[in-house]
Amino acid sequence: MRFSARFSVVVAVAAAGVLTWAVPASAHVSVQPEGQAAKGGYATVNFKVPNERDDASTTKLEVVFPTEHPLASVMPQPLAGWDIKVTKSKLEKPLTMHGESITEAVSKVTWTATGKGVAPGFFQKFPLSVGQLPEDSDQLVFKALQTYSNKEVVRWIEPQQEGQEEPEHPAPVLALSAAEGDGHEEQASDESSASPAAAGGSKEKVASVSSDDSDGTARALGIAGIVIGVAGVAFGILAGRRRSGV
Repeated sequence: MRFSARFSVVVAVAAAGVLTWAVPASAHVSVQPEGQAAKGGYATVNFKVPNERDDASTTKLEVVFPTEHPLASVMPQPLAGWDIKVTKSKLEKPLTMHGESITEAVSKVTWTATGKGVAPGFFQKFPLSVGQLPEDSDQLVFKALQTYSNKEVVRWIEPQQEGQEEPEHPAPVLALSAAEGDGHEEQASDESSASPAAAGGSKEKVASVSSDDSDGTARALGIAGIVIGVAGVAFGILAGRRRSGV
């Protein structure tokens, strides 16, 4: 009886320790491409916005674009339940795109909820078609402002310093891959997916998404494996002590 009780305590402590260690840091606003975001090309990217409050909904998202790498083409995909505003600003130095001189670029995109927004316990993806991506940088750093229904504003604008811990409110960073072709084919597919006819996919429930679910499952299985391994070691140790009369 004493052996069973001791074993149960050891397993419970081990499991609690592993689960505590495996709990991820607080979720934050991030940006990821659909596929790849190649230098010099076009890509569809998603700004993923989790609701981190228990008593308020996310009702607005403002994404500020980097001025050092202006993007001449930024097109939002229609999103059910959200009003979208694209703000452009004059460029100090015009860009050349497809042989044409571009004198202004998108400086900010704002999504404002027309309904309840992102409820507690859910997240929302905000898609954009962007280009041409810079050829002289490995990443694009954005700034994001998340507004809740209680008027609280969380500013995701802190830069990540190499070799240092992640800041409390890190700015969304889009990693750029090596250039592949001229990117025109990617632009065509992105623009078609951003049309109203293709907007049906944006109406599916926020909770039903893809890679996030598979990542969570893999993480859970990994944690379970660690717990079982720890329990096995604990069982062996206690069994040895029991045989030796400890």
